[in-house]
Amino acid sequence: MSCVIGVDLGGTKTAAAVVDAAGTVGPVRTVATPAHEGPEVILDTVATLVTAVAQDAAAKARAAGRAAPTVRAVGIGTAGVVDVVAGTIVSATDAITGWPGTDVAGGVGRRLAPELGELPVFVENDVDAHAAGEAWLGAAAGSPSALVIAVGTGVGGSVVLGGRALRGAHHVAGEMGHVPTPGAEGLRCPCGRPGHLEALGSGPALHRHYLALGGDAASPDTRDVVARAGAGEVLAVRAVRESAAAVGRATAGIVTVLDPAVVVVGGGMAGAGPIWWEAMETALRAELVDVLAGVPVRPAALGGAAAIVGAARGAWDLLAAR
Repeated sequence: MSCVIGVDLGGTKTAAAVVDAAGTVGPVRTVATPAHEGPEVILDTVATLVTAVAQDAAAKARAAGRAAPTVRAVGIGTAGVVDVVAGTIVSATDAITGWPGTDVAGGVGRRLAPELGELPVFVENDVDAHAAGEAWLGAAAGSPSALVIAVGTGVGGSVVLGGRALRGAHHVAGEMGHVPTPGAEGLRCPCGRPGHLEALGSGPALHRHYLALGGDAASPDTRDVVARAGAGEVLAVRAVRESAAAVGRATAGIVTVLDPAVVVVGGGMAGAGPIWWEAMETALRAELVDVLAGVPVRPAALGGAAAIVGAARGAWDLLAAR
């Protein structure tokens, strides 16, 4: 049996699993990402994890009396703007120290060669990988086009056409977290500029917004604000709704320009409950012209495995192209 290994490389954790040609995902192994120890240490961690996943799959097959699967390629979804052709990081935030300029494809490939042989390594942005997974086997499966949004620590987006993420001339197509958004005026985005969606719509921004409105200074994080909103605290409800509405308004702008067949919303904030979701969707639909008003808006379906599945799909496509 042939397989690829999909990797979801984030600022906090890195997860990987074997994925077959039908998209079936094996057991997921997860390790902490050494995000501030330098690119070489991160690449070492990824290669060690991929090797361990391959060894696990081989041991499981032997225990069942089957031949070990042949790992044919690796797909990696990573934080940062990625030059997919070169497999390198064009730019990134300080969530991963020193990540810009890193040759992820080459670095991981060289590290894997002694154990697994020379393997093609496909690398793309993690939100694009998430979107590719949802387009292949998730909430956007079968749709000719989709706008896939991930709202969590940041706000990311990906435009999917014919099952493939649109890259753009500068590798940032769909990067909607940096769209100027009503309600975010004067708020500083992690990119350093004021007024962008991520400055109000992300999880950490929601927590900051709650505190800025005069919320309980003892509130430790976004999860607490969402819990307070669920319990009916007026200020927490306001903060959640205003943050979610910012996401909805920005999404409406993208939908108006692109006219996608479906909008898929994932990430931690998409699971924050009905207060967040209703405010987001109400704001979205309020901004759309009549012909777009019925666009389906769906929650992501693949959960934490989406980026692994999508990165693996990219690895399979790379093999097919070769």
